[in-house]
Formats: sequence, C-alpha cells, structure tokens
Amino acid sequence: MCSRCGLCDTYYVAKVKEACGFIGDGMSRIDQLEEQVHGRQRDLGEADEVTFGVHEHMSFCKLTPGVEGAQWTGVVTTIAVEMLRAGMVEAVVCVQSDPEDELKPKPCIAMTEEEVIEARGVKPSLSPNLEVLAEVEARGIKKLLFIGVGCQVQALRSVEKYLGLDELYVVGTNCTDNGPREGLEKFLQVTSANPDQVKHYEFMQDYRVHMMYKDGVTVEKVPYFCLPADQLTDVIATSCYSCFDYVNSLADVVVGYMGVPFEGPDVPMTKHFQYATIRNEKGREIWDLLRGTERLVEEPTTREGARQDFVKQTLVTDDDVQLGRAKSNPLPLWIGNILADVLEKIGPKGLEFAAYSLDYHVLRNYLLVYRRLGREKAWRHLPAYAKKIIESEDYEAIVAKQIAKGEKGEDWDLLDEMVSALPGEIRDLVNKVR
Repeated sequence: MCSRCGLCDTYYVAKVKEACGFIGDGMSRIDQLEEQVHGRQRDLGEADEVTFGVHEHMSFCKLTPGVEGAQWTGVVTTIAVEMLRAGMVEAVVCVQSDPEDELKPKPCIAMTEEEVIEARGVKPSLSPNLEVLAEVEARGIKKLLFIGVGCQVQALRSVEKYLGLDELYVVGTNCTDNGPREGLEKFLQVTSANPDQVKHYEFMQDYRVHMMYKDGVTVEKVPYFCLPADQLTDVIATSCYSCFDYVNSLADVVVGYMGVPFEGPDVPMTKHFQYATIRNEKGREIWDLLRGTERLVEEPTTREGARQDFVKQTLVTDDDVQLGRAKSNPLPLWIGNILADVLEKIGPKGLEFAAYSLDYHVLRNYLLVYRRLGREKAWRHLPAYAKKIIESEDYEAIVAKQIAKGEKGEDWDLLDEMVSALPGEIRDLVNKVR
C-alpha cells in the first residue's frame, strides 16, 4: 500500500516507519499529530468534529472574479499568490502539469506568482509532492507553504521537526479515491464519450460526474449509476482504499467542494461555491489574508436531510460488488439522469452530503482493510474518529452484516437460499442454530 507521496524519494525515507500513513500504526497517528499541529485533538463528542476534524470556523466560499483557468474559482491558487506577495512564505510546494501530459502531476517549488498560477487546477492522479523536500533544504528556504492531500500532509507533519523551517503553512484539499495516471486513463476511457478531450472532472453533489473538456466550455455529465463499477475497482490506488483522512485533518486550512449544496446545472464549477475549514491560528492568518483581497465571498454553512440510510444503501451495493455477490449493472443514461435528479432533490445536502461521502468511505475502507489485515491490525491502523463512525449505532449492524457476508463465502450463499425457502418457524429455528 503506497500512495506515492514522494517521501521515500528523499533521504527522509529513514523516517518512513514513523511518517507513513500506511505502515504500522498508520493513520491512527493522526490522533496525536492533531494535538501537535492544532494544540488539541478533535472533540469526539461533537458530531461535526468527528466528521470534519478540528476546526475554528467553516464557511462556504468563492472568489469573484475567479482565477482564469482554475478548476473552481481559484481559492487555493489565490492563497498561494497572496502569501508570496505578503512575504509570509518564500516558496510554495504545489503541482504543475507535466509538459508532455497535462493530466500527469509534476510537483514543483514555486517561488514566483507566475509559477503558482501555472499550477492552478486539479491533477487527478497520485502525486509525489514530498519528493521536493530535499530541494527545499538545498535552496535554503525557511518559510514554506505546502499544498497537498491528506497522506502527503500526514507524512510532512511527521518529519516537520527535521526540516529546519522557520515557518510551515499547510493548505489542504479533500481527497478520495485517487489513483495512478494509468488508472485515470482507464477511468476516462470507460466513463467519457470523448476521453481525449477531458481536462478535469469531479464527482458532484448532483450524483453525476462532471467532466470539463479542454475547450473550457463543454461539460459532459454522467450519472454515478451509469458507471460500470466492476470495471473501475482497479483504477483506485490500494492506499486510497486504506485511507481514513478524506478531510485532510492536519492542514491549517482545507478547501473542498462536497460540503456545499449543488447550485444547479447552469452554474459551472468556475462560479460555484466551495467550502473551507479553518483549523488553527495559522489557518486564521491565511484566511484573513484572503479576505483582505476583497474578492472573497463567504456564506454560512448549511445542511439538510439525513445521510444514514443513503450511506448504508451505497455501502451494501458497492461492497456486494467487491465481494462478487452482485454485478454492476449500469443504468441507461436517461434512467440514470432521472434517478440523479430525484436523489439530488430528496437526498442530503450541504454539510450533510459531505458527511454522507465521508461516512461511506470510512465504512467501505474499513471493510477492505479488515479483510486484508484482520480486525486487530485494521483497528490498530484506524484513527479514533473512524472507529467512532464504525461503532456508531447507525452503522454497527450493517458493518457486521457485510463482514459476515465476506466470511461466509459461496457455500453459505447456497445455504442462505435453502434456509430462506423453509417454513417460517423452522427457518427461525435453523437461523438460531446457525
């Protein structure tokens, strides 16, 4: 299980056993690192902290005008530019595109506004951002902004004390179900009618994949339910199937999009709100700087609906495919669009939609890690907040049921069918014995 974060490409590989989120105690280290970074661990008695991590403030946000060429409105890009302008940092670790392949990430150390702007937009593949740490030291950089995803940030925080920096700021993004460049290629080939034209994509809150074409205008939309899930299981990295830090718990500020209500089919990503999580004092510094541009539009967060039934249904459907107990039967596009429209109307919205996605991924990944490592090693790997979600009254029974399905095997499938055909009283007696 390797997320290709880049740490092992530096001499900090000597620290990999204490830094990697997928070795030994794994992501359970987040519990102690939260206290190191934020001054406290998340409050497990507070529902939103269980879900979104330590935070002082959350808001919906966008920039007007936005950054031309950005995937959204350029919030992260503008933070980096403004921090350079203000002298808060000397350099920014960010991700540009490979000159030969614009969808392939190329980590870089940006020291000018132009270099930061060159890195705008998401590159939806695993990126070895930490491979530049040795170069940061060689250049004598002492004040650094690092932009990255959860697995990279956990490793960075673990070796932060060895870096010799005077100031380290971390801006994170939400991340889930990433994969290698070749996995992205397969995903686009299976999903898009014009895979060679896709510049970037997002799984949006209207239950569709939105794929922006290279012309910057055309957006292809495919309902989730029209995707052949059994053809896509191998496009996601095994590390992502073992990750429990979707919300980037150890960043100072996190910018994502799943926590905002969908604004409608006529509002492109380049004008759409995102949501921001400000975790600590450094996060406040960053956010105050962004507010000072007078381009930041903020609104209070909202939530609507209840996620739990949606989580359980999604989990069972997808896990049964993983177990080979069900086949993925993609719906025709017209039916998928009707279903997506209905769910967008009746389903969870705002922060509740983000919590739906988070809960689902925690539960799905726990089942996969449990089957790979066994309960003892899996439990050792989990941070406390993930354990709380798994053991919650809402999900404990469905998790146990899916674990039992995986342990029964095909012979038990046949036995289940036979038992279900028995008369009621006899069936109940047999089930008690079983």
